[in-house]
Amino acid sequence: MVRRQFRFRFQLPEFVLTVLVLFSGVMLAFSSGGFIISFERIGFTLVSSLQKGVHAVAAGVGNTVNAVHELSRLREENADLTEKLKNYEYLQRTNTEIRKENERLREQLRFSQSVEQKNFPAQIIGRDPDGLYSGLTINKGSRHGIRKNMPVIAIQNGIVGLVGKVVTVGVGTSLIMPVYDAKCTVSGRIQNTRDIGLISGRGTAENPLAMKYIKKRVLDELHFGDLVVTSGESENYMRDIPIGSISKITVLDYDASLNIELTPILDFARLETVIVTDIKETNPDADGAGGVR
Repeated sequence: MVRRQFRFRFQLPEFVLTVLVLFSGVMLAFSSGGFIISFERIGFTLVSSLQKGVHAVAAGVGNTVNAVHELSRLREENADLTEKLKNYEYLQRTNTEIRKENERLREQLRFSQSVEQKNFPAQIIGRDPDGLYSGLTINKGSRHGIRKNMPVIAIQNGIVGLVGKVVTVGVGTSLIMPVYDAKCTVSGRIQNTRDIGLISGRGTAENPLAMKYIKKRVLDELHFGDLVVTSGESENYMRDIPIGSISKITVLDYDASLNIELTPILDFARLETVIVTDIKETNPDADGAGGVR
């Protein structure tokens, strides 16, 4: 059986007719304005979208640049304000220290003017590390009138107390042996009972002072916190200068005297200024307010 094969043949007349139909349609569309409007819309859409994208990119870049500049400005302002705050805090601390120093100096000046004996206000400028801080160096010496064995007192927070005595004198500086030094001995009187004993130190300001030779018979008359002052009988110290207060009393069977411990009246760790006194001369600047005798 023989298969028939159908072949499509595109003749020239049909091709020409097809081209003429398509051309006529295109011309008709152009003449009616349909293609022009479409092209305008397409062009406008493309151009406007491009402009919108460019504007968005430009705005983003501009905002980023502005943000960077603003951040840089804020950092500079923050650094400037931080520095000003540091300066302000420093000035506040400095002013506070100056006010406290002025208060201490005014307090010392008023007290030195009330002391009946000639005196020399001085500042502590050093502590002897070899003696476990048992030596206090002051900024006054022989050219200021300081002499060896002069008694040294101080006023601290309105409280007057005994510091010690001068043991070494230089031209512009002097060394004080404080009452807590183990080699220092002071004749003291219990203010309440008027009993006299000897007070000695134990080497450091942290240890209490020791008072001896107080008879057991006065035990019932003693109280914790009783004030002990200088007796003034040895001519080494003025009379009635506070030394310390009773903090402990020990009774020993084999000892006829009481072992008494005293807490120093002054806080030596915070002591900054002292007053060296000359008990042999009167104070020409005394205000007659009834100072230390």
